Amino acid sequence: MDIEILKSKIHRVVITEANLNYVGSLTLDEDLMDAANIIENEKVQVVNVNNGARIETYVITGKRRSGICCLNGPAARQGTTGDIVIVISYARMDFEKAKSFKPWVIFPKEGNRL
Repeated sequence: MDIEILKSKIHRVVITEANLNYVGSLTLDEDLMDAANIIENEKVQVVNVNNGARIETYVITGKRRSGICCLNGPAARQGTTGDIVIVISYARMDFEKAKSFKPWVIFPKEGNRL
């Protein structure tokens, strides 16, 4: 049996931009992506700590060491600059394998730095 479990989590990253006039997605600093083992175009859930909004979108690679966390397109309506969000991705795997799987969880510091 396969189940879906936590693969990656960026815990409490700060939104630096909200760009309504964009096709859609979440732009993330490439350093954050690497540390959390998230790749471009990967589906993620974004949970806004400030307002409770929960959305699903995909990731676009942002400039390395920029600290960027930008909600794009319709997602920009779900948060504003300064809001704290949690970015989560999941993986599907065999139940037995999932028991020993260890997710990548990172806790950015001020400025969304590692």
